[in-house]
Amino acid sequence: MLDGGVVVFDGVAGVEPQSETVWHQAEKFNVPRICFINKMDRMGADFYTDVKSIHERLTTDAYPVQLPIGAAETFKGIIDLFERQAEIYKDDLGKEFEGVAVPDEMKDKVEEYRHRLVEAISETDDALLEKYLAGTEPTVAELKAALRQAVIANKLVPILCGSALKNKGVQFLLDAVVEYLPSPLDIPAVKGTDPKTGAALERSADDAAPFTALAFKITADPFVGKLAFFRVYSGSLKSGSYVLNASTGQQERIGRIVRLHANHREEVHEVYAGEIAAAVGLKSTTTGNTLSDPNHPIVLESITFPDPVIHIAIEPKTKQDQEKMGLALARLAEEDPTFRVRSDEETAQTIISGMGELHLEIIVDRMKREFKVEANVGKPQVAYRETITKPAEGEGKYIRQTGGRGQYGHCWLRVEPLASGTGKGYEFVDEVRGGVIPKEYITPINKGVQEALDRGILAGYPVVDVKAVVYDGSYHEVDSSEAAFKIAGSMAFQTAAKRAGPVLLEPIMKVEVVVPEQFMGDVLGDLNSKRASIKEMRDRAQSKVIDADVPLAEMFGYATSLRSMTQGRASYTMEFSRYEQVPKHVAEAIIVKSGKAPL
Repeated sequence: MLDGGVVVFDGVAGVEPQSETVWHQAEKFNVPRICFINKMDRMGADFYTDVKSIHERLTTDAYPVQLPIGAAETFKGIIDLFERQAEIYKDDLGKEFEGVAVPDEMKDKVEEYRHRLVEAISETDDALLEKYLAGTEPTVAELKAALRQAVIANKLVPILCGSALKNKGVQFLLDAVVEYLPSPLDIPAVKGTDPKTGAALERSADDAAPFTALAFKITADPFVGKLAFFRVYSGSLKSGSYVLNASTGQQERIGRIVRLHANHREEVHEVYAGEIAAAVGLKSTTTGNTLSDPNHPIVLESITFPDPVIHIAIEPKTKQDQEKMGLALARLAEEDPTFRVRSDEETAQTIISGMGELHLEIIVDRMKREFKVEANVGKPQVAYRETITKPAEGEGKYIRQTGGRGQYGHCWLRVEPLASGTGKGYEFVDEVRGGVIPKEYITPINKGVQEALDRGILAGYPVVDVKAVVYDGSYHEVDSSEAAFKIAGSMAFQTAAKRAGPVLLEPIMKVEVVVPEQFMGDVLGDLNSKRASIKEMRDRAQSKVIDADVPLAEMFGYATSLRSMTQGRASYTMEFSRYEQVPKHVAEAIIVKSGKAPL
């Protein structure tokens, strides 16, 4: 959603582990940045040490465009390196400041840093470089224009400083956002597709173009209800108008539009290209949906949401919490597409599923804080799957004779593995010839097979990537029924699947660890002990990046162990990649734990 960002650093601590995480995320998506070294009035603040830590840990392409006058209790102003002018603050709230000449004791430092800045900017622009090498210094306007282009192209990062608490330096930071970060007009036209024909379409940031926006976040506001945050890529939108949710094909009425300033909402009647706002009262819009002009539909690239890979059981602490918990979980699931809620029929438990331990911890914490629901939480469980490795056949015969009408269902099934690995997939084929099983009993057989798939073969986990073919059987004129054939289908599948080399599958996570070089060996050794498959190791600024595939079962508690191994300096991201067969010795332990007897 963002065209540019301001990365804030602590004037005392410099680059912290979380700063590295955010920086690498921005780097991955090519977001232009400005650095702001904050808290220059704190005891121990040191601008030059902070700049050094940015160069060592993040990038050497960051250059100060300002220098502070003093630090901690002596911090009183800022020097603009372009203009060679000092701005001295006259009060404690940063409201009054005046421009004065650079203090004598700082003149050498100002010239040194200005020389580095001008040289770095000139190197990004051929015309300026020619001028600079010829001995003519470019004008301030030329330097600022070239710096803007270099920032947008992610070649340079300006560094500013101040104290946000005392409003010092904030005015110049806002000026820098306008001067150096891209406007919506500097961003290439957004690409999408026509929902009917699939043809490629483009929308540029123009108020006169057809309306196009992406809903990127849904939140439950306690005062106004459901808020849908959206970024307008083209056109304009008035409150009270109708838009098309191009992702679902449904029309939505925009009741109210609000612009959000932290915890304050400002109602607006119209928003234009490039703006971010929130709509109140959208009923069927979820995260990642495209909103467009009903007469010019377009579907933008949606956000991809992987399936949950971790489950925990949750129960309310009191009867009073029970009703509130259902409402809270429904609201949270609406906000977060990677969070799912379901009821387990066998255990009657409420199961919540998400992308990792931390994800579910935050969900439970939000339930307590925002919805005042107290709950007991079970241990995390990995979402294993089962599949088969070879074709096999099985017979299912269900005969029950009672005093009255009996039950008779009989079928033969052939099961075959489907090549996949995503952890999904089921195919049912009818090859019955000559009417040995009447047509009306084929669907119940399919339903019976699907029920058996959910119950599992080895350890009770759902069976995936299977093709089931019904090819023979028999029926009774009087006693056959849909229920009998459903049971027969289930029995036939269980018999065939047990002969088809069933195996357990586990979720494999794509893990990216960003680690300072001195801790590389420890982290690699630890990953290898977790059955990891190391894919690639590469450099990123002052760090090493390890790409690996690791089974989810081995990743519990990894955040804590990684922090302790690297003095809190490494970070990792994890996303679902695929399902893969569990090694034999691990599978045996899982089957024993499930309580099912081995085949």
